[in-house]
Amino acid sequence: MAQTAKATSGEQVKQPQPRSVRVVLMALMIAMLLAMLDNMIVGTAMPTIVGELGGLAHLSWVVTAYTLATAASTPIWGKVGDMYGRKGAFLTSIVIFLIGSALSGMAQDMNQLIGFRAVQGLGAGGLMVGVMAIIGDLIPPRERGKYQGMMAGVMALAMIGGPLVGGTITDHLGWRWAFYINLPIGAVALIMITIVLHLPKKRSSGSIDYLGAALLTVGITSIVLVTTWGGSQYAWGSAVIMELIALGVAALVGFVFSQTRAREPIVPLHIFRSRNFTLMSIIGFLTGFVMFGAVLFLPLYQQSVQGASATNSGLLLLPMLLSMMVVSLIAGRVTTNTGKYKVFPLVGSVLVIAGLYLLSTMDVDTTRFTSGVYMAVLGAGMGCLMQITMLVAQNSVEMKDMGVASSSTTLFRTLGSSFGVAIMGALFNNKVTHIMAEKAGALGGKATEQSAQLDAAAMAKLPAPVREAYEYAVSSGTHAAFLLGSIVAVGALIAAVFVKEVALRGAAPAPKDAEAAPQSDAAVVESV
Repeated sequence: MAQTAKATSGEQVKQPQPRSVRVVLMALMIAMLLAMLDNMIVGTAMPTIVGELGGLAHLSWVVTAYTLATAASTPIWGKVGDMYGRKGAFLTSIVIFLIGSALSGMAQDMNQLIGFRAVQGLGAGGLMVGVMAIIGDLIPPRERGKYQGMMAGVMALAMIGGPLVGGTITDHLGWRWAFYINLPIGAVALIMITIVLHLPKKRSSGSIDYLGAALLTVGITSIVLVTTWGGSQYAWGSAVIMELIALGVAALVGFVFSQTRAREPIVPLHIFRSRNFTLMSIIGFLTGFVMFGAVLFLPLYQQSVQGASATNSGLLLLPMLLSMMVVSLIAGRVTTNTGKYKVFPLVGSVLVIAGLYLLSTMDVDTTRFTSGVYMAVLGAGMGCLMQITMLVAQNSVEMKDMGVASSSTTLFRTLGSSFGVAIMGALFNNKVTHIMAEKAGALGGKATEQSAQLDAAAMAKLPAPVREAYEYAVSSGTHAAFLLGSIVAVGALIAAVFVKEVALRGAAPAPKDAEAAPQSDAAVVESV
């Protein structure tokens, strides 16, 4: 422990000045934008990609391969950064991401594209974790709130600008530039981080826990495949899904057991002794569950029921994203000025529950203004939760575990989003299919036999009665999905009630008689 405290003290002494922090943060935000923009841009380009490369049957694997590689590599990147140095791990992840982007742009068939997207996903797994862990190294939790608005702004920019940029690039430059656009942006991030980021070098005498990494990869892969395939490619009760569930459970049980014996565990189980870290992991999982479900179904409702254009799908989420950005900025400032943060998970959970419930009341007559207000309520709740969960999780562990804390929190949110999209999607699809068969008979069933989500071109071909039935079915499906989301969000509120307000590191100036006291990280890590 003495060595840990000494290393930590050395890191704190070398913290850069505010101007240097802003320059480093600019580079980190560029890298964060790189990771978040990619899926938004590629999603818009997918119809054109399929038209040129073919392989429609394998279309979903272009996204699934990226998601699997990202989720599976996230905890490993966090541990590598903790053991061998944050800067080297982060730069390596950027390089791998850029190599994957370049290869994806050069793909000649769908199989190549799927493989190269997996390479890209391996790099992406280290991008978000690297950003969060480096911020955790450079900026004390008490001061970190000042910069929350920047991160929320990058997320909003990616969600709004991604589809617009993707559509423009695909129409004027070709789909390959949906991947090549990452190269200049990534090069800027790479150069800036190489020049301006200075962190203490680390050298660990231990080695990577390869058995733990393999077991965790198998477990995460099984979970993501279950949530991706269940109810779509395979029935939930099919042999394939049951086998994947059994494999995933066995791998994760084996992983937990292996972590108790590993010298350098991928996810040190002692971090879960912290009540706040465990609660933030739960809140992060549930936030991911409802957040990505909302992002999926809101544009669908607005396009299918309210007649909005799919071209500007990112703009449809503007009320939610602006609200999230503004509230996140305010929450960060308040946290920095007061050192208090428990109120935000509490208020955020209440607003998320209220926002999702309000969204569940939308029907075929709901106006865009009304749905915009409901989205703003949900966005305000997300603004209270998104960055605070990471901040409190990082504050709940020692500095030597900053990487695994960041990666674990990110992983729980990613898994939550996978479950949210799968479960809310299954509920939506079943509702739409049932109502279409009930209201439009055989014609309605035929219209939705391939997918419960019809695009604008398919809707335009429907007879007026069938189209009206579909609008009603979509509003009923989103009602069920959002109502489920509001019920799930109650779990986040319950978890928030038990959060313990522990002083944030780097809080207030220490009194003179306390200045000589050692700033051991263990002093700020609370246990159950």
